[in-house]
Order: sequence, then C-alpha cells, then structure tokens
Amino acid sequence: MYIKYAFLVLFVAVMIGVGIYSRRKISSVQDFLLGGRKMGAWMSAFAYGTTYFSAVIFIGYAGKSGWGFGLSATWIGIGNAVIGSLLAWLVLAKRTRRMTHELNASTMPEFFEKRYNSKAMKIVTAIIIFVFLVPYSASVYQGLSYLFERAFGIPFEYCMIAMAVLTAVYLLLGGYIATAINDFIQGIIMIIGIILMIIFVVTNPTVGGLGEGIKKLSEIPGDGPGLVSIFSRQPLNLLALIVLTSLGTWGLPQMVHKFYAIKDETAIKKATVVSTLFAALIGGGAYFVGAFGRIYLDNQVPVVNGKANFDMIVPMMLEKSLPEALMAVVIVLVLSASMSTLSSLVLVSSSAISLDLLKGTLFPKMKKEWVMVIMRVLCVLFVALSLVVALTPNAILTLMSFSWGTIAGAFLAPFVYGLYWKGTTKAGAWAGFITGFGCSIGGTLIYGMNAQYAPNIGAFAMIASLVVVPVVSLVSSKLAKKSDETAYGKVLVEAEADI
Repeated sequence: MYIKYAFLVLFVAVMIGVGIYSRRKISSVQDFLLGGRKMGAWMSAFAYGTTYFSAVIFIGYAGKSGWGFGLSATWIGIGNAVIGSLLAWLVLAKRTRRMTHELNASTMPEFFEKRYNSKAMKIVTAIIIFVFLVPYSASVYQGLSYLFERAFGIPFEYCMIAMAVLTAVYLLLGGYIATAINDFIQGIIMIIGIILMIIFVVTNPTVGGLGEGIKKLSEIPGDGPGLVSIFSRQPLNLLALIVLTSLGTWGLPQMVHKFYAIKDETAIKKATVVSTLFAALIGGGAYFVGAFGRIYLDNQVPVVNGKANFDMIVPMMLEKSLPEALMAVVIVLVLSASMSTLSSLVLVSSSAISLDLLKGTLFPKMKKEWVMVIMRVLCVLFVALSLVVALTPNAILTLMSFSWGTIAGAFLAPFVYGLYWKGTTKAGAWAGFITGFGCSIGGTLIYGMNAQYAPNIGAFAMIASLVVVPVVSLVSSKLAKKSDETAYGKVLVEAEADI
C-alpha cells in the first residue's frame, strides 16, 4: 500500500509541477488553447494518443468487450491504430492544419462557421460539444474510480472528486502547453504499464501462458468457441464498435484539435508514425488483456449492489494477477491515460462556449482577459457537470458510446467533406448535422441507454451522415450561394495540390 501511495503522490506532484512551469508560457488565448500552434511531432503524437485512450478503454471497454467477443476484441485495438490513428493523420492532419491557419480558426465551431459561412452552425456546434462531451468525461471518471476503489478501498465518489480537482488545477494553470507536456510524460508511463500488464496477466498461473489461455477460453461452456474465433459470434456488433471507436475520432473536436496545434508539415509525418505505433500497442494490448477476464473470474460477471457490473472486470483481474508494486504502476497508467483525456475534453468544451458562443457570437467586443477568465470558469463547470453524470453506476461503455456517437455522427461528415470537396454546401452540412445527431438521439430514445445497442447506434449515425451530406450537397448545389462555395477562398486552391 505504501508503494501505491508513493507512486500516486509522485504522479500528482509531477502533474502540478508541469502546470506551474507551463503557466509562465501562457500570454494569450491562443497559447492557452493551442500552445501557440508550435507543438512538435512527439508532443503532438503523444497528445493525440493519450487523449484517444483513457480509463474508458482500460476499464470499461476492455472488460466488457473482452467478455463478449473474447480474443477477437483485439480487432478493435487494431482498428483504432489503422483507422483511428494512421488514416486520421494521413487524411486529416495536413489539410486541417493548413486550412485552420488560413481561416484563422482555433476551434471546430469556428471552422464550420468560416467554411460554410454560417454563424448559426457555429452556435449549434458549440452547444453540442459542451453538452455531449459531458457523458464521455463522466465515463472517464467512472473508469478511474472503479480501479481506485479496488486498489485503495476508497469509495469511488471520493476518487472522482479528487481526480476532478487535479485535472482542473493543472489545466487551469498551464492550458494546452501543460496538457501536451503531461501527455508526453503520461504516454511513456502508459507504454511501460501496458507492456508489464500484458506480460503479468498472460503468464500468471491462472492463465498459464498464451497457448494455455486460449485453450481455457475455448473450453468455457457455451461461449468458448466464439471467444477464440477470428471475428467472434457477433461480427456485426464487433464491426460497430470498430467503426465507432476508430472512425469516430475523425469527427471529435478534442482529437482534431491536435492537428490545429502542430507546428509544421514535417512534424506531421513523424507524428503519424509515432501515433500509430502508440495506438497499436495501447489499444491492441488493452483489448487483448480484457479477453482473459472470464478465466480470472471463473466465467462469473462481477456483482455490485445486487447487479452485474462489467466495469469491475478489469480491476478485479488486475487485483488477482499483479503484485503490489506493479499494481501501483498500472494505477498510474490508467490515471495517466485518463488525465490527458479529461484535460483535452475540458479544454475543448470550455473554448466552445467562451470563444465560439460568447465572444464569437454574443459579445464580440469582449476583452481577451475576460475570455481567459470565463474559459477557466467553464473548465470548472464542465468538470462539475461530468461528476454529476458520473454518479450513474455501471455505464462506462454506454456513456462513452452515446457521447462519441452523437458528436461524431453530427460533425464527422460535414468536417471531412468540408476539407476535401468544394461541392459540399451549407445545406449538405446541415443535413449531415441533423441526420447524425437525430439518429443518435432517436436511437437512444427508442432503445434507451443500453450498452448492447449504444455502439451500433453511434456507428449508424456516422455512416448515415456520410451518405446524406454528398447527396444533399449535389441536390442543393444549384441553389447554393456563391459565398458557400468560396468561403475559404485561396485555401481550397492551395490545398487541392495535396489530393
């Protein structure tokens, strides 16, 4: 227990120390939000990767998916690396950086406003971001708290409050610069932690090595053959999770934000490689480990307060398989993954309201000093709202799927088509917004906040939007105003050379 506390105290001290150090580098809103657009390859790659993976994957997704899909859940991690990282950087990074520079856009709502010449679109985007990133943030708090509850015996409500305070402190001090430096440190911790986790979980006598572990999974009554098959017995559900967690990153403002801040196109090439390898190791490793949950728990789902709780699978696995010293490392691993994600969510959400809604729309003459104050206040408000939602138990996968599905469903198609196709019209973009958002909310109203359906609803929302945007744009192109087609002027001409 002393080892666990020592690691935890050291981690907290480093995080706050980085925040204090970074505070001296913050002199403007651009510095606070984008680090002055001067972030290097390694910093950007680790910021992207650590924002991508949090306690949600290590605790909620790895446990629930591993239990349901077995070893084939590893395909989700592979999809995260190939689609969510490699292709995201290859397709989006260079174009996003160039166009946001030329448009002088610091946020996704601002990009939509200038690309489609629509202030209303900026307002709607800002509200969606602030409201629907709250459930995702809440799911991260839950994942952290379940692990801390098992490791330290502290009620998870107190754990969530402590994590929220820590996130708010170092983010308020140093903004994106503090976040990026901490992401780099946290990324190294995550790499070391996941490698040790894989080794100890698989070689533990309970599993008995990879070959013996596969054999034990295959012998589980009823579900055994499906747990060791290539695509499980639920290939469509597996595909939905891959689409949601991989393609979904293309439309998430906290992920795209990393492309705004990278310093040049040379850094993008290096960051692409680093980010992909990071995602393959962390994503693939987490889902691979989760597949052995049934062996550790004797094929019995954990029960908390009389109800099955899939979120407790991985914490109980780790408790049984890891020595105390290594458990301390894993705790810091999950904490690292989560703090970086939380800081990005808070930063993006607070900027959506302070920059895009208040200064950008309602009070255009607001002084920069007040913008900074309001942004910091909104950071605290967002954290508080997330805590309230996080008190709903056993909902990590559901909350995250609902959040990703709604936001990516609304934004992905208008954003990607807006980068690459000058024929994308304002009407087409609005149609994509409404379709993706409507599918996610409508599906949730019909099926409820159900972990069985949430990933499928989110994946369908994104695909439907990707189909609707070009169709409506083609139909409405003759009626579109000239300003819609030339909203970003020379940027499109210069960028077409990249295609």
